[in-house]
Amino acid sequence: MSESASGQKKGWLQRLADGLTRSSKQMTEQVVSVLTKMQLDDEALATLEDLLIESDLGPEASRRIVGRFSAERFGERETAEQIKGALARAIAGELASHVGRFDPLSGPRPYVVLFVGVNGSGKTTTLGKIAADLKRRGAKVVVGAADTFRAAAIEQLQVWGQRAGVEVIAKAQGTDPAGVAFEALERAQAAGADVVLIDTAGRLQNKTQLMDELGKIVRVLKKLDPTAPHETLLVLDATVGRNALSQIEVFDRTAKVTGVVMTKLDGTARGGVLVPVAQASEAPIKLIGVGEGLDDLQPFDAEAFARGLVGLDGGRS
Repeated sequence: MSESASGQKKGWLQRLADGLTRSSKQMTEQVVSVLTKMQLDDEALATLEDLLIESDLGPEASRRIVGRFSAERFGERETAEQIKGALARAIAGELASHVGRFDPLSGPRPYVVLFVGVNGSGKTTTLGKIAADLKRRGAKVVVGAADTFRAAAIEQLQVWGQRAGVEVIAKAQGTDPAGVAFEALERAQAAGADVVLIDTAGRLQNKTQLMDELGKIVRVLKKLDPTAPHETLLVLDATVGRNALSQIEVFDRTAKVTGVVMTKLDGTARGGVLVPVAQASEAPIKLIGVGEGLDDLQPFDAEAFARGLVGLDGGRS
């Protein structure tokens, strides 16, 4: 890794740690307070498990994390940093098999990415950040504003398109979303684009309508490319906590989700919910966001996330 790339990585890891401050404070202050005062016995481990559950990690994951943690056999005189390090390793171990890679430039051209998620999850902003990053890397990108239910979503994507210098296919509010998606892919094919990014609506009030709409989008895309969409990213908002689990259930049924994006980790004390989210979906966690900046959306790194969650810096132990 070059010095410049190394510096960028360290900067992101620090932003991750800073962004997870609220979550780490809630979790580790109590954990450290308890475990530095008592020998690691059954009572201490039961207390640790309760604290992890209270931090939204979920009962099953918390039990396994405590098992990994206890395997290090701490004695009476462990320091706060040693406890945090062991807890981070245990959490990272729980997440290791749920890490995925998002690389739209490694597949067919144009590579079609469908974005799904409830309104307010950060879906449109995530798409815009990805578009800007791909453009910065030299890719030719076409965006389809197929969330035609909300005028604000269309306008937001148009702003991102202008900012990033990418083409946005947008129609009036109420236009058939599938028609917008079809036109976006058709335009991308004609223009020799590398990637097509398609936003979709996320209205959970009517699940049948949502299923029908997403199904139609997929069908019309396949008329132009039988292999499309090549990626379906589910965008989840960390601030909703365990409510994200019900969203996974709906979208796993209505769309073949291939990757999860967790946003707004810097705006919540519930960052631990990423652990049960990772286990609830068959799709891996591919990207996480800890801020509004373009560089605040990055590939998911289980070890760096775990260290940030327990209040350690983003570096390696």
